[in-house]
Amino acid sequence: MSDSSADSTNTKRPDGHVTKRAKKKVGVSSDDVGKRIKVPMFSSEDPELWFALLEGQLDSAGITDDQTRFAHVTNNLDITFAKIVKDIIINPPSLNRYEKVKTELIKRLSASHEVRVRQLLMHEELGDRKPSQFARHLQDLAGSNIPEEFLKTIWCSRLPKHVQTVLATQPSQSLDQLLDLADRVHEITAAKDVAATITSGSPV
Repeated sequence: MSDSSADSTNTKRPDGHVTKRAKKKVGVSSDDVGKRIKVPMFSSEDPELWFALLEGQLDSAGITDDQTRFAHVTNNLDITFAKIVKDIIINPPSLNRYEKVKTELIKRLSASHEVRVRQLLMHEELGDRKPSQFARHLQDLAGSNIPEEFLKTIWCSRLPKHVQTVLATQPSQSLDQLLDLADRVHEITAAKDVAATITSGSPV
């Protein structure tokens, strides 16, 4: 009887507070990860920046699992952008899912954006602006994320032929250097046109 009583007395029951603390600790660990991942819904305005923000939070939360990182991307895509990478979402690769959806989303969005920008800018005319002013106008319409080489191609194609001819002889020049050169050629041509107009209008 005494032995049984002693065994009963010596057998420690789980401390209620300890159990609660353990459960709480497990729960906080899981919830904490979710709370720390606060990324805005995906935007096509700057996809590379969005992925950088996401990766910063995933790394801070210690999330390295490829499937989990992939899920954080797809969970933040609305249907418009999800359709762009529909094939990857439905049939994701067995390895490197996150990198695949990231790479393809950025690439496909960039391609479609450049098509839209090209269609927009191809309707613009130089008018009475200097070539450099026209380039800034195109830049404002296209947005800050458009590649410089793409903008330069559109800009050159909308300039007068004689300016295009001069610029074509300077393929290694930067955009800023070409802007300066185009302005000088434009000014010289304009001055010649004014002089020719004055001469033709003078009495004999």
